[in-house]
Amino acid sequence: MTGGEENRDSELMREWFDATGAVVMGRMMYDTGEEFWGDNPPFRAPVFVLTHRPRPTLVKEGGTTFTFVTDGIHSALDQAKAAAGDRNVDIAGGASTVQQYLKEGLIDELQLHVVPALLGEGLRLFEGLGAGRRLEPVSVVGTPLATHLKYRFVK
Repeated sequence: MTGGEENRDSELMREWFDATGAVVMGRMMYDTGEEFWGDNPPFRAPVFVLTHRPRPTLVKEGGTTFTFVTDGIHSALDQAKAAAGDRNVDIAGGASTVQQYLKEGLIDELQLHVVPALLGEGLRLFEGLGAGRRLEPVSVVGTPLATHLKYRFVK
């Protein structure tokens, strides 16, 4: 993408995007971002949107397509894996979407990019997950703008 500043944050985000072959997101995240992303969204990959409202696939500039999946998280993940090939599938969010995948044990690695800005109360990402799995730190990178955390789930 153009614009912005080249720094450690942009390097980390570029590495993340480059490793991603497909994205799964919830309908709320899509609805919130649709206007902001415009005709050239940042994903550059197939995006599978979990929803209860069917909609035709949208093809955008830069290689982003939005496919609206109405038959559940497993179907969205299967479609994303097929589209991603040997690259990662990113469960982008929001929190409710990530929680559904966490509860099913379908997330191997979790990346959190914590920006010190308070936007409201938010949702508890790990609420209701219970015991049985733990997070093993893989990396922590602090910058003046954010803290980038990467964890691996272990049983």
